[in-house]
Amino acid sequence: MGLDFRGADLADGDFSESWFTDAKLAGVMLAETDFYRADMQGADLSGVNLTGASLVRANLDDATLKAAILDGVDLVKASLYSVDASGASFRGTQLLGASLLDVNLCGADLTDATVRENSFTVRLDENAILQGFSGSIFGPIEVLTGGAVWEVGGTDLEQWIRERGGSIEVIPRGECTT
Repeated sequence: MGLDFRGADLADGDFSESWFTDAKLAGVMLAETDFYRADMQGADLSGVNLTGASLVRANLDDATLKAAILDGVDLVKASLYSVDASGASFRGTQLLGASLLDVNLCGADLTDATVRENSFTVRLDENAILQGFSGSIFGPIEVLTGGAVWEVGGTDLEQWIRERGGSIEVIPRGECTT
């Protein structure tokens, strides 16, 4: 816990079921790594390159992912609670069944990212890129516009995302799709 990996190149590593709790990984090369069921709670992953990594069932609660590159990452059933992912890139990322609760995605790039029945209590702003963002989520979300924060859900959320090039179905709480 709390180890400092800054400056390391851990690309292509297999860290399945490893403990990276409170680790300092800012700027580390982590492309194509396997973090299946890894505990990365509280880790500083600012600016890391996780392109093509597997974070299936990983615990990223309280982690920092500012400006991280998560393009093509597999985040199936991952847990992201109270995460700052502002300015992060999630291009082509799979967020299937993942929990994103209290996640800051202001300025994030979600181009071609896919979600399916995700808990998605996030904050987005006008700088977030949602082109090709598709799937289904449980909302609502918070939208930051001109310094004001407002909550949007249901068909209003679907429309807001559609206006930015995405196609999301917002599932009412207590329902699941088949």
